[in-house]
Parts: sequence; structure tokens; C-alpha cells
Amino acid sequence: MKLISWNVNGIRAALGKDFLESFKQLDADIFCLQETKCQVGQVELDLPGYHQYWNAAEKKGYSGTALFTRKEPLQVRYGIGVDEFDHEGRVISADMGDFWMVTVYTPNSQDGLKRLDWRMAWEDAFLAYLKELEREKPIIFCGDLNVAHEEIDLKNPASNRMNAGFTQQERDKMTHLLGSGFIDTFRYFYPDRTNIYSWWSYRFHARENNAGWRIDYFIVSEALRPRLLSAEIHNEIFGSDHCPVELTLKD
Repeated sequence: MKLISWNVNGIRAALGKDFLESFKQLDADIFCLQETKCQVGQVELDLPGYHQYWNAAEKKGYSGTALFTRKEPLQVRYGIGVDEFDHEGRVISADMGDFWMVTVYTPNSQDGLKRLDWRMAWEDAFLAYLKELEREKPIIFCGDLNVAHEEIDLKNPASNRMNAGFTQQERDKMTHLLGSGFIDTFRYFYPDRTNIYSWWSYRFHARENNAGWRIDYFIVSEALRPRLLSAEIHNEIFGSDHCPVELTLKD
């Protein structure tokens, strides 16, 4: 079973940058998007063989997630059930029978860390939501988590210590989450691999120079460890400031 996650930085923009060709090339059983930036009815994708689920932010042109799956889920949930956090279209959860599939677009702490406190509250609420789901069955969650967990996960750690996505507070929340019974699948397969990133700024020729961050993840419940086959980051695929990330599981 092949799973793909991709922050497309606006699905309408991505469609003009060969999104459909990349979608077909990746050929995933489940395909999760973040930062779709569209409202219901603004985009209609012709994806034969896939069931489509969308969660839009109330604010136009902002945030949003989508989930496409060949197998129809038993049920689908939108948001995390906490009103404070459920107006930005950040989460879709699909019950796939033997696991929950969750796509998430974690809030960015923003310039000057003006949203860091809100982000910290989100982290606690989202982890509580995951653990509640996990009482039913194991979880796979993926998406743009807006944090580079360790120094190995970004090109320039020293100069980014107080910047959004690499504050100690955000990194500590990720450490706590992983310590709660979850596996960062890319690091499971490649614990020491360097210079592999999933996001690059559009400024300063960052992608050309591979001055990036690994902030897009597939994370799974410990119970799914025996099913892990491979994890990849498709930095050869363009169309967004992020690239797709992949997880392959035993069926």
C-alpha cells in the first residue's frame, strides 16, 4: 500500500504546474494534500478510481486539506472536535478499516512567533485527538507539521533557532508526540541521512542550493511498525515549495 502526502501551496496553482501528471506518476492508494487554499466548488478534480474528501478553511484562499483514496473509508471526520481549532480546515480523518488515516496541516507559528502560543495549544489538542482515535485502531498521520524536529532536519539550524518551525518549544512538542507511541517513518529507515528536505523557501535560490527543511512527515502508531516497508521524499518533483513524501506499507 502506497501513501503520499503533499503540501501543494494552493491546489489551483499546482494544477498549472503539472499536478495531475505528478499525481498519476506517484500512483498512490491514498493521497493526502495540505494547504489546498480553495473553497467548496472552486476546484473539481477528475480522479477516476478515487473517493475525494475536502476540508476548507472558512477564510478564503487559506489553509485547507484534502484526502483521495481508492478504497472507500468506513467513515470520515473533519477537524478534531475542538471549536477553537476547527475553522481552518486543517484535519481530515478517514477510517480505513484496520487503521485511521489522518491528513493534517499544522499551524505555522508565523513571523515574530506571534501565533506560537496558539500553536502550542493546538499541539496539545491534536495529540489528545490522536490518542482518542488510537483507542479504536492504529493511526497513520501525515502532512506539513511545520517543524524540523532535529538539527539534521534543516540546512541551517544555528541561524534558525528562534524562527518559526525550529523553536525549542515546537521541537519539544514533536519529541513529546513521538514519545507518546508514534514513529517518524523517514527517520525509522534513515536515522542519520542528511541533506534531504521537503520544503524550500522561494527566496534566495533555496531549492537550487538545497537549503531546505524536512517538515513534511508520515508518522504511525507503534503497532504499525511490522507493516513499514519504505519511506521516501520526492525532491525531484516540483510544483510547490514543498515536495511529496511517501510511505509504503505491507497490505
